[in-house]
Amino acid sequence: MPSRSFWVSLAIVAVFAVAIAGVLHVGTVTLSHDRNDRSQPAVSDETPVPSPLNLWRGNVTQPLPRLLVQIVLVILVARLFAVAARKLGQPGVIGEMAAGIALGPSLLGAVSPHAYQLLFAGSSLGVLSLLSQIGVILFMFIVGLDFDWGHVRHRAHAAVVISNVSIAFPFLLGTGVALVLYTTHAPAGISFRAFALFMGIAMSITAFPVLARILAERGMLTSPIGSMALTCAAVGDVTAWTLLAFVVAIVSSAGAFATMALTVAATVAFALVMAFLVRPLLRPLLRVADGQEDLSVERAAVVMAVVFASALITEIIGIHALFGAFLAGATLPAGAAVRARLHDRLESFSSILLLPLFFAFTGLRTQVGLISDPASIGIAVGIVIVATIGKLGGGALAARWTGMDWRNAFVLGALMNTRGLMELIALNVGYDLGVISPEVFTTLVLMALVTTAMTGPLVSLAQRQKRAL
Repeated sequence: MPSRSFWVSLAIVAVFAVAIAGVLHVGTVTLSHDRNDRSQPAVSDETPVPSPLNLWRGNVTQPLPRLLVQIVLVILVARLFAVAARKLGQPGVIGEMAAGIALGPSLLGAVSPHAYQLLFAGSSLGVLSLLSQIGVILFMFIVGLDFDWGHVRHRAHAAVVISNVSIAFPFLLGTGVALVLYTTHAPAGISFRAFALFMGIAMSITAFPVLARILAERGMLTSPIGSMALTCAAVGDVTAWTLLAFVVAIVSSAGAFATMALTVAATVAFALVMAFLVRPLLRPLLRVADGQEDLSVERAAVVMAVVFASALITEIIGIHALFGAFLAGATLPAGAAVRARLHDRLESFSSILLLPLFFAFTGLRTQVGLISDPASIGIAVGIVIVATIGKLGGGALAARWTGMDWRNAFVLGALMNTRGLMELIALNVGYDLGVISPEVFTTLVLMALVTTAMTGPLVSLAQRQKRAL
């Protein structure tokens, strides 16, 4: 039974509703008609009223609703593909990468061009691109945050040998591939030096975060082979990203030595400032008096400001914002507790929302239809084979040379062949710079998918053979 206060409040609302209706009626009768007569002819009663369906369809094509539709679709498809990938024994990132391609012209655009244009019209991709770049910046900060310099110090000798060989050998093979592809597949105006160096880098990258996830899922994270793989990947990533920054400097300076030297010098100077000025200044902020580390909202805000300021500076210098984000994470003077809190807060937001947008944007650039004739298919297969020989073969031979048995050396080489998200980031950098053509971009994206998908089965094969002996 409703209480007395309910009926009283209902009566008050009714009185106000009647009063509002009266004001609207008086205003319509006495004011609206006079105003319409003075300004413009009255609207005819026969003016067609848009149907709700047409009105809703028009609303969906507005920038914000379309972006929201894109976000919802990308998140759901990425999660669906990630679950399917895990059921097939692959890391979730493989499914997310495949989801991006499925939403692009290669699948959705081929099956339903109308739906593809409605959802991902070219005019709507600018905001999606910017959001995906924010996701990459946060991801690279997390990668830098997770980078353990102790791995490098404790296993320096063997790690340096293996990582250097697993960078140098595929890099050499990549420049050899550039000799074959440059004349017919390099974009106009790109020098052979820039194209060859980028192809070498594309063959050399190991996906440190994906590798860590694979090792964690297999219980190998703290094993000797797992620790060595992480160390080699960490050293190799620093080397590869340094080389990529150098290539970006070459392309940005259009080959002018003075401009390139200035870009490199500015990058080195900024790295020194981050390590020897910003890091000491942040240290008191990230530690409280009693020695117990905390991460308040204010401190997190300062950290985020440093991350994006660092990304801004490297973008202005000309070596891409992601390098600044990685440097901010690698030099952050925070203990394990603060790093863990930052990692937990950012990774969930980045991995669930922003990184799938990056995969989708990469998929929108990937046109599998470009690889349809025998020649392009042969090039794609050849690149996968060369990439695998370079990373897996080079890493395995180097590991055997440092004293590992052949089986563990093979496992290490297979782990080093993991490319994943880091490869896609590098490829997007090259694509944005115009160093690689759409066909080469698509071929290298497929190479990243195939080589990453190979890791799990190859490691499982080696482990089964070891148990069988």
